[in-house]
Amino acid sequence: MFRPYREILARPGALSFSAAGLVARLPISMVGIGIVLMVSELYGSYGMAGRVSAVFVVVQAICAPQLAKLIDRRGQAAVMRPALAVACTGLTALVLAAVAGAPEWALYLAAAVAASSIGSMGALVRARWGALLGTPRDLHTAYSLESALDEVAFIVGPVLATTLATAVAPWSALVVPILAAFVGGYWFLAQRATEPPPAPREPGVRTGTILSGSMVAVAGVFAAVGAIFGGIDVAVVAFAEEEGSKGAAGFVLAVFALGSLAAGLAYGARHWRSPLWARFTVGTCVLAAGVSTFFLVGSLPVLAVAGFVAGLAIAPTIITGNALVQAVVPPQRLTEGLTWLTAAMGIGVSVGSTGAGTAIDAYGSRGGFTAVAVAGAAAVLASLAGGPALRARTRAEEVRVPSAAEPPGAA
Repeated sequence: MFRPYREILARPGALSFSAAGLVARLPISMVGIGIVLMVSELYGSYGMAGRVSAVFVVVQAICAPQLAKLIDRRGQAAVMRPALAVACTGLTALVLAAVAGAPEWALYLAAAVAASSIGSMGALVRARWGALLGTPRDLHTAYSLESALDEVAFIVGPVLATTLATAVAPWSALVVPILAAFVGGYWFLAQRATEPPPAPREPGVRTGTILSGSMVAVAGVFAAVGAIFGGIDVAVVAFAEEEGSKGAAGFVLAVFALGSLAAGLAYGARHWRSPLWARFTVGTCVLAAGVSTFFLVGSLPVLAVAGFVAGLAIAPTIITGNALVQAVVPPQRLTEGLTWLTAAMGIGVSVGSTGAGTAIDAYGSRGGFTAVAVAGAAAVLASLAGGPALRARTRAEEVRVPSAAEPPGAA
């Protein structure tokens, strides 16, 4: 099962930049829940916590694709070295503002500064794999590996965040992601040998948009899936508090990610012949069905089991969605294409966290889980609506990418 992963990691520089990318991606699993834990504890409002988290995610979703365009044209290190410094400064300001009891708008401002420049480290890592590997089969394995590592971050991050917030101080959950972004980010950017060469835009040549019908279809599903994730983060914390064990929220979220990790590794070790669009639709439907059961659970152990089962659909769905992007965007704009998916998911996370937070303030954790179920239904509808465009585009790509080696992407 692990042989395909060993083969790609044996490539020069691959293990090092993948490991650095894992450290640098730790904030994606900690900043959201860290904001929720810190603000809900210091200000006593899940609604406000969801709003501050939403500001961070929305601004990141808007700015990350613009950063990605610059990265494709000027190079990863040239753009992200100064950007990471601004992001770490913004996160530090967010912590200081919350501890000082600053007004809500001050938290919005600090969160926006951090989010505007943090970019999408996952897209940078996958762009390096795209430059290093030459076959769709190897790319499928590499992107599946990165999806699995995303889940490692989501296993470790929430547990660490909730442990710190409940055992040390509410604000301490954001200290680790600040350090991880700084250390992991600059370690990754220092590895220039594997950095994809920039593709400067030729003077007078208009590149146009990459948001084709098929790209919008995938992004729409990712936005709905993001709403699922954003709602779950807030609802699980609220449910754990109602059960008298707020610190257990991170462990429940980690079990959710563990299911995705297991499925992602198994999915990436096999090469599939079924169409990408079909796998994408099936995965979305299975994920939606799984999360729709959460509002029925009555205890934390049962919620953890339900989360593990639902999590089995996450990584395969995200892997396949990124595979579709790999197939439909120009190679020299791959970072931008992958970042648009991150942006779409980020917008969904903000909507999900805000909606769930508002529902929780009004109806308790059950309201939050109901919001998650609604997001799942939206994901299914978006997948079905985008199916024809995806089917047509992937059929057009079959001449270029043989179906026997079709899967070229990941989450």
